[in-house]
Amino acid sequence: MTTALIIGDIQQGITSNYPFARQVVPPLTGLLPRARAAGALVVFVHFALRANGADLPPGNALFRTFHEAGDTFHEGSAGTEIALPVADEDVVVVKRRASAFAGTDLDLVLRAAGVSTLAIAGVATSAMVAATCYDAADRDYRVTVLRDGCADGDAAMHDFFMDTVFPSRGFEVVPCAGWHGERR
Repeated sequence: MTTALIIGDIQQGITSNYPFARQVVPPLTGLLPRARAAGALVVFVHFALRANGADLPPGNALFRTFHEAGDTFHEGSAGTEIALPVADEDVVVVKRRASAFAGTDLDLVLRAAGVSTLAIAGVATSAMVAATCYDAADRDYRVTVLRDGCADGDAAMHDFFMDTVFPSRGFEVVPCAGWHGERR
């Protein structure tokens, strides 16, 4: 079985504008060399919208707010750059919705690499992380969530997902230091 580490939305515009997002940078920075050394495929997924609004869902106030934030979320801007060290062997995927799978080639990349187990990290726990976990499970991946590699603007919401929702769905929840990312 091959493992991938999926890190979502840890990008300049988010870590610089949302204080809760910054707290995951140190544990993830420490995890990356271990994950690569263990042979895990590292995949960074970042959120970006087209500057012309072609990918905005009609009537969606949340996405309209993201789009109106300009360079924070416009594709190709500094705000959408990954806020962690990306290695040549890593994969970078652009997403335009909450889930890392929605409308992206992530599943194709993972299947091409023979991946069957995912460790998921990123922000926000109740949005990108939850949506990606559910999509991964629906695609028959085994899912682990990295507790301190995730954060949410609402700490109680983060804890609720980590302590109740994710375990009830059969997802393993471990700290970054407790995840080894090895091929089994």
